[in-house]
Amino acid sequence: MSSISDANQNLKVDVFLNLRGTPCPLNYVKTKIRMEEMSPGQIIEVILDDGEPIKNVPLSLKQDGQEILLTEKIDNNTWRILVRKVK
Repeated sequence: MSSISDANQNLKVDVFLNLRGTPCPLNYVKTKIRMEEMSPGQIIEVILDDGEPIKNVPLSLKQDGQEILLTEKIDNNTWRILVRKVK
């Protein structure tokens, strides 16, 4: 998993989406739908479960052309990602 530089740690998050307990592929679908409402350049923070969600959601968003800024484990079963809407 990747991280962002210290200079980018204070990025302004425009949208927060907590998808704990949401199974695949619904977590990706809900993220994608929410991102469609955002403007290019805005940043969404998404909370995901360990396992399939953290493996699949960032990969799918990257394949969609979005920019993954941060992937961070916040506890044993939970991750957060920051994604910048590119298009």
